[in-house]
Amino acid sequence: MTFYEKARISGAPIFAVAPMIDWTDRHCRYFHRQISRNALLYTEMVVADAIIHGPRERLLSFDAAEHKVALQLGGSDPAKLAEAVRIAAPYGYDEINLNVGCPSDRVQSGTFGACLMLTPETVAACVAAMKAVADVPVTVKCRIGVDEQEPEVALPGLLDRVLDAGADAIWIHARKAWLKGLSPKENREIPPLDYEIVYRTKQARPDVFIGINGGIQTLDEAAHHLEHVDGIMLGRAAYQNAAILADVDHRFYGAAAEAADWGAIRDRMMAYAEHHVANGGRLQQVARHMVGLFTGLPGARRYRQILSTDAVKAGAGPEVIAAAFAAVDFDGAREAVGA
Repeated sequence: MTFYEKARISGAPIFAVAPMIDWTDRHCRYFHRQISRNALLYTEMVVADAIIHGPRERLLSFDAAEHKVALQLGGSDPAKLAEAVRIAAPYGYDEINLNVGCPSDRVQSGTFGACLMLTPETVAACVAAMKAVADVPVTVKCRIGVDEQEPEVALPGLLDRVLDAGADAIWIHARKAWLKGLSPKENREIPPLDYEIVYRTKQARPDVFIGINGGIQTLDEAAHHLEHVDGIMLGRAAYQNAAILADVDHRFYGAAAEAADWGAIRDRMMAYAEHHVANGGRLQQVARHMVGLFTGLPGARRYRQILSTDAVKAGAGPEVIAAAFAAVDFDGAREAVGA
């Protein structure tokens, strides 16, 4: 039984941080894991061809502390996706997710992402090929439709095919994507959200794990959506103010209510950054994901300034993280969680 089946049967929700290109790299995920022990974390989308032909260790390796972590793949060739799954297997991901929602030009040029909504038979073939070689859940993240598609027709049509092909769960970004005329940023903001169609999709498929994504800003909003679906996925809200993750374990996973130990989180991130720098990395690669942590708190502006300016300097080390945390009034931190 997969963790998705267990969640659906038990009624326990899954809270996830969305895959975001250029954002949810291994350093970001390690940081988020220090704040929430239970949130499901996703990689950036990794193209199957890159895994097959590129630097596999750089693309696929991650710290064991990141579990539970899902690998999101991009592609439209079933054989290549299956090969990418085989290559990724030894790295130990907990889930493989197929991107059927990204509307960027570079994704469209590779004939995958949101444009696959137009060819559900291809998505089904990809899922079937991935399932044939995967020993973890294979899932799909999609939109409710693209361009002139009617979501009430397009979304059920896609789901029928991919579920028949063996998909273990569906994550739905509750917006259409416009493949021409809107930038990726505009595609996250301009097409209207339609949460109700995701709710109806779940009602029509009570035996399928359905998770919702798109425009969700707070844990209160997340809790409301979970009255209708099985899972909730936050993207930019979780990234831009990661303190919101500090209450996830309590609200959605039954952990005891307790204030985040920001001092311990600081120390773990300093140790992680020290190891990264010692192995040839740059502090900024880690620190850039931490900049929005204390949004709205006294001292947050100075915190951001320190991380943004000092972390990029030659020779910068974990002492920059210590200095940034020292600028924050932690007495106000708890008030920001879930706000």
